Amino acid sequence: MPHYTVHLTEDALDGTVEAELIRALADAVGSVYGERLRGLVGVDLIGIPRHRRGIGGIPTDKIAPSVTLSMREAAYHLPQVPDAVPRLIGATTDAVAAVLGEDVRAQTIVSIAGVPDGRTGVAGAVA
Repeated sequence: MPHYTVHLTEDALDGTVEAELIRALADAVGSVYGERLRGLVGVDLIGIPRHRRGIGGIPTDKIAPSVTLSMREAAYHLPQVPDAVPRLIGATTDAVAAVLGEDVRAQTIVSIAGVPDGRTGVAGAVA
């Protein structure tokens, strides 16, 4: 199951953007892998108080999202999905900028994490 963890400045989460951002991130995965996988995307939005967010060793007032997508490593190497990683990075960044504003794009960091087979589980069982 694809899973996003998004760390961003708390006040960017104003009660209206959460649903939009969750939907946009699911759509980003769907744009690369199709509707079937879109329906499996999990998203956690984690707000950080402004005084606890920094860039380059300096506290910042910027939203500066740090986005991690994790799913099975093999999904990034499917022959029917060429260039999956760059496409996911682009689609994820586009999704964040579409919801939070284009000025956020330059500070958006996207990390793609691959989980080896046998290292994930569902309902208490290795999946």
